[in-house]
Amino acid sequence: MQQLNVIGLDQQHAEQLAEKLNQLLSNYQVFYMNVRGFHWNIKGQEFFELHAKFEETYNDLLMKIDEIAERILTLGQRPLHAYSTYIKNSSIREAKDIHDGKACVREILESYQTTIRLQRELLELAGQADDEGTSALMSDYIKEQEKTAWMLTSYLGS
Repeated sequence: MQQLNVIGLDQQHAEQLAEKLNQLLSNYQVFYMNVRGFHWNIKGQEFFELHAKFEETYNDLLMKIDEIAERILTLGQRPLHAYSTYIKNSSIREAKDIHDGKACVREILESYQTTIRLQRELLELAGQADDEGTSALMSDYIKEQEKTAWMLTSYLGS
């Protein structure tokens, strides 16, 4: 017999989605802290431009962190909430002592590539679970981040 959660999704699907969302949450948390560090430590001729861009980026990441955690709760599951757990579950690694603008942008671009890949996996899982809420969230993130990745690639001259 199929067991449904409070929003009418199959419980097993909800658990699988929450597990993958927690993986995404972990990646976003490490990504956020990396960009925070870039914002604080950027040096050079592009300081003003990148300092502002990094602040815009980490504010956006912070909003998404909250949305992902709330989506996990909506699915009837618990979001991870310990930084040691985030580090362990994240594919994105801590970026330490980076203050060169192009190096920071390359790190951000790589992090977007990781989150986009995970979000596509979530989009597929959400489709299988008939979970429109998670699908919509992932679609929005992917669309926005693909454009940002293109812009960052252009910035790097690639």
